[in-house]
Amino acid sequence: MLRRLGVVLGGTVLAVAGLVAAGVGGATAAPAPAPTLTCPPALPVSGVVTASTTTSLTISYTMLLTPPCGYDPPVTVSLFTALADAQQWLNPVAEVVSGPERNGTVTIGGLTPDTAYWFRFSADGQHDPYMIGSGRTAPLAACAATMVVDSAWGDGFVATVTVRNVGSETLGGWRVSWRWAGVERILSLWNAVTLDSTDGVAVGNASYNGTLPVGASTTFGMMVAGAPSGQLTLTCGR
Repeated sequence: MLRRLGVVLGGTVLAVAGLVAAGVGGATAAPAPAPTLTCPPALPVSGVVTASTTTSLTISYTMLLTPPCGYDPPVTVSLFTALADAQQWLNPVAEVVSGPERNGTVTIGGLTPDTAYWFRFSADGQHDPYMIGSGRTAPLAACAATMVVDSAWGDGFVATVTVRNVGSETLGGWRVSWRWAGVERILSLWNAVTLDSTDGVAVGNASYNGTLPVGASTTFGMMVAGAPSGQLTLTCGR
């Protein structure tokens, strides 16, 4: 008797389970909820100014995330002259489109010297809402320097360097720097003084020839040990 009752009960349980599975009485299984998309806590695209000249900025970019959390290349870099314009995507002054790389560089030219700019990114037909970067173009050179070898012999030479104010305002002092091509060294110097430098040679104005009006020039001379080795690249600044 007990054994028969167990069979009956087992059959009843199976029958009820079958009715539920078949949807008897209108009962249906609830659909599984769709998974929630969670994007990583990172900027989809980021960038930084890595080089500048008087008329250009070079921006390195990284497209870290792919859709739907990020973008696919190419990326468009837009340049603004005011932070407020960049924040509102108003009045871009220049734009450039990258190549197909997810990590690369773009260079924007035709800019104004010594000017601050802000940049933003666009990709896949939409503006990136997060990243705003900035950079500044280099100022125009305040002065220029050229060297002429006056005389030379086997292991030395004498040279004259002309410093000219090519800027738009009076110079209150100047500095000329360069790197020797070999093991040359200055034996004597006149109309200038040597300055400390961790990279090559640096020479500054004397107490009496540092002030140069616009367009004016001055000279200094030096005797050097070592043979002259072609034209040096001189850098002149304040």
